[in-house]
Amino acid sequence: MAYTPVFENERKDLIIPALGGFYEKIAQPMAWSIFRLAVGGMLVLEGWPKLMAPLAQVGFVENLGFYPGWLWSPVLALIQVVGGILIAVGLFTRPAALASGVMLAITLWFHFAHPYGDALLTQAGIDAVKAGGDLFTPNGVARLADGGAKFLHQVQEKAEQDSLFWTGGAFLFAAFGGGYLSLDRLVFKKRF
Repeated sequence: MAYTPVFENERKDLIIPALGGFYEKIAQPMAWSIFRLAVGGMLVLEGWPKLMAPLAQVGFVENLGFYPGWLWSPVLALIQVVGGILIAVGLFTRPAALASGVMLAITLWFHFAHPYGDALLTQAGIDAVKAGGDLFTPNGVARLADGGAKFLHQVQEKAEQDSLFWTGGAFLFAAFGGGYLSLDRLVFKKRF
């Protein structure tokens, strides 16, 4: 298969034209592959516990409206693990990334639609934190003095940002494929 870069870098358009070859032959393939490994690897890491307990997400998927939960919970785990492996190695990249992207977009919607709320502790818990004692570290007291509201808002923002990032990454590979150093190119001699 002829070498064709994913993104064209016309030398006349570059600030430093001499770097054009470096961008096309080294920087782009390396960046594309590292990001593909990160997206796929993260899906595997997040999906592995679900695969080990395939029915643990039944209530979650049914709350999302996917019935029967006993079917969709293992499907979710398989999409994450198998899709993550396929994305990481760049094999059937576009269909695996599309399936993963849809799953991640639903997760993103869930985080926006079901925020964690404002209280981690009950009033009795807040009173216990304020009373002091040796049950809480000074850092714990500072984080939980408001009932954990600030902490929960930080967790909520992190969940939304992470979901947005990984959803975008999956859809990027669904749109552009595995790139230069992928099994799609090696095995099929084409971009899948």
